Amino acid sequence: MKSITRQKKPEEIARMLGTAKRVAVVGCGTCPAMAETGGLREVEEMATLLGEKGWEIVSRTVLPVACEPLSYEAREELTPLLEKAQAVLVMACSLGVRMVSDYTDLPTLPALDTLFIGREAEPGFFMEECAQCGECLLGDYAGICPIVHCAKGLFNGPCGGSVGGKCEVDPELPCGWQLIHDRMKALGRLGELSLVRPYKDWSKSLSGGARRARIPVPPPEKAGDEEA
Repeated sequence: MKSITRQKKPEEIARMLGTAKRVAVVGCGTCPAMAETGGLREVEEMATLLGEKGWEIVSRTVLPVACEPLSYEAREELTPLLEKAQAVLVMACSLGVRMVSDYTDLPTLPALDTLFIGREAEPGFFMEECAQCGECLLGDYAGICPIVHCAKGLFNGPCGGSVGGKCEVDPELPCGWQLIHDRMKALGRLGELSLVRPYKDWSKSLSGGARRARIPVPPPEKAGDEEA
């Protein structure tokens, strides 16, 4: 599972930085590096962009895993990189931003938007699997989440708009309830779907079916490259 992120627009980053003129840029070597939103190259590009717009970049670094606590030694290495800064711009998921904020009293700002948690369905293509709703329902629906996989977040069966097992919201999106029905039937639990689940407040939902993201995939190494 990976946190899928995208870079914020330069105007939003500029707004967050406000009057801070000296900036430390911190990236993450795991999910953002894979998604090409916060790895070494993206940190360098962000530093160059900010420098061209008048900010002074006091340091740039990429943490191995921004969302996990740093060892004492790693903290000792990070501290001097932040000393001269007035703000820290973190190119990591929201948890990574929160973690870095524990290491400094400076404003710690997100350079990325965290979109969803997903798995790699095929090389370079990620599908949302968890909305982190706070009340896991997988046990009731044979391991398939209706919050994520149903575009309308229905708890008690499909809406009737699917065609050929595809969602009416997006013809490339499998109907979540078709997936649930087929899985429950295969497990001999189809009768459980007759139970009526209570309503849930969907007013804060940001989804519309399982979200997807295409991540750049590096070209495969050639045999000659390995020999070299």
